[in-house]
Amino acid sequence: MKNVILGAAGQLGRDLASCLPGEVVALTRGQADLTEPAVLRRVLSELAPWAVFNCAAYNFVDRAETEREAAFAVNAWALRELSAICRDLGCLLVSFSTDHVFGLDKGRQTPYAEVDAPGPLSVYGLSKLAGEYVVRAGCPKHLVIRTCGLYGVWGSGGKGGNFVETMIRLAQEGKPLRVVNDQVCTPSFTADVAAASVALAQLEKYGLFHITNSGACSWYEFASAILEGAGISADITAITSEQFGAAALRPAFSVMSSAAYESLGLPRPRPWQEAIAAYLAERGRVKK
Repeated sequence: MKNVILGAAGQLGRDLASCLPGEVVALTRGQADLTEPAVLRRVLSELAPWAVFNCAAYNFVDRAETEREAAFAVNAWALRELSAICRDLGCLLVSFSTDHVFGLDKGRQTPYAEVDAPGPLSVYGLSKLAGEYVVRAGCPKHLVIRTCGLYGVWGSGGKGGNFVETMIRLAQEGKPLRVVNDQVCTPSFTADVAAASVALAQLEKYGLFHITNSGACSWYEFASAILEGAGISADITAITSEQFGAAALRPAFSVMSSAAYESLGLPRPRPWQEAIAAYLAERGRVKK
């Protein structure tokens, strides 16, 4: 069994590489750029994989508001071409999406299921939703996996870190932290998402699934848990999304149900509190 990872230099790609069975071919953007379909088709045709795990994405949420063409080029149109390639090769395509496909339902208080209507608030969310549609329509053997707030020990490649590392760095620099407390979701450890995604892929069941750690918290609650777990004192203040003033709107509530995943006999990843504790412990070992 041969598995290919696209966007392998990122935090999710690195964790996937360590838990996939069989031969794993980890390709960086320089080796297989999503926006170069001819090269991508040649490379994947030569490899003849059982599955392609696409971790490559345009994930600059705020910049996407003014870089719409770039966001759609990677998150939607490139996936249309990738879907066609995987269809022609008869292989499984695993594509990762986001909780940002939700948000328009401002009164939402219960976790979203896969059958719930999406409604993105941002260009980024809309580009990811478009990518979901082209994968589901273009490749019969597909898994579209929505996840949320990813953080991994390897950092997040082109974005230069992740939320956890940003909170720790700013706190260690003695800078005051202002973190939104009116956005509730489930930040998820890439090691857990990777392991759950691999388990799902091996069942050869196709469709749309939600995979996150369990439970829910605001970003302020998550930041507070990070600092407590890291043993760092900081000046941290809860603020509103309006006070933060990000260029792109975020969902106020984007907790996702994993009932479809669990219905296949698979256990949902551990609670977010246990996941961040495991991340901090692993982070400490890696940095020694």
